[in-house]
Amino acid sequence: MTTREVEHEITINAPATAVYRLLAEVTNWPRIFPPTIYVDREESGANEERIRIWATANGEPKTWTSRRVLDPEALRIGFRQEVPAPPVAAMGGTWIVEPLDQGASRVRLLHDYRAVDDDPHDLLWIERAVDRNSTSELAALKENVERAHAAETQELTFSFTDTVRIEGSAKDAFAFVNEAARWTERLPHVARVRFSEDTPGLQELEMDTRAKDGSTHTTKSYRVVLGHHRIAYKQVTLPALMTLHTGLWTFEESGDGATASSQHTVTLNTDNIAKILGPEATVADARAYVQSALSTNSLATLGHAKEYAERKS
Repeated sequence: MTTREVEHEITINAPATAVYRLLAEVTNWPRIFPPTIYVDREESGANEERIRIWATANGEPKTWTSRRVLDPEALRIGFRQEVPAPPVAAMGGTWIVEPLDQGASRVRLLHDYRAVDDDPHDLLWIERAVDRNSTSELAALKENVERAHAAETQELTFSFTDTVRIEGSAKDAFAFVNEAARWTERLPHVARVRFSEDTPGLQELEMDTRAKDGSTHTTKSYRVVLGHHRIAYKQVTLPALMTLHTGLWTFEESGDGATASSQHTVTLNTDNIAKILGPEATVADARAYVQSALSTNSLATLGHAKEYAERKS
């Protein structure tokens, strides 16, 4: 079997310990790395963990399970896929963070991989995916670490949650949100839906939604279904005022009924604030506008899920 080895690197104007910390906290990866949709930490020990990752490779959504070994002293993180996603037969590697002069650092990302049946076409596919994702991830890591201590970062990235109480079953409310293929007939603000779920629990959802002003916006998301109580998602086609939008639908039994919540994490696109909201608009205006728009849609969806679940009970 042919094992390929490849290395990518980047220099970051930030201390090595800060870079390592961001790499070690794997649950933040969907916010940092463009290819990463969602990460679930399945097991965690002192310096070892088992994680499940959902991410795109050459534009295709994939999921796999990896074991990571963390070495905070040496600033290294080793990883090895336990359950690779075809056409990958085996995949592993190491993140290495090296301190440089004047508070900078070099990050090296090493990979080794094999293809199923040593197929040359699949080897080329993996090579392209590794190169594309590694280049994208290192650039995003540099941008996020270097911005981390900037005063405006906290203002540009924010989170909020909308919640409704349901006199019915959490499982029925979950089913309403999970069955997004039926949203055009169930949700007035959804004009068009294109939905697929080629891998169970990994969904691709593209839709046109109507805003309060009557305009329509096209968004595309990848969604990860976690049991019958959580649906995590990441938008990959975004409205003009956002550079990041991740979210989590949560459904919980509560006393005689249930609660359903929609959590959003957003990063604003400052380049488009004046164009969309006018030359006098501030970051605070953009935050308020985006939160209002997202809350309007998520509360509408939660309201219809509530009605659906209460009719079922």
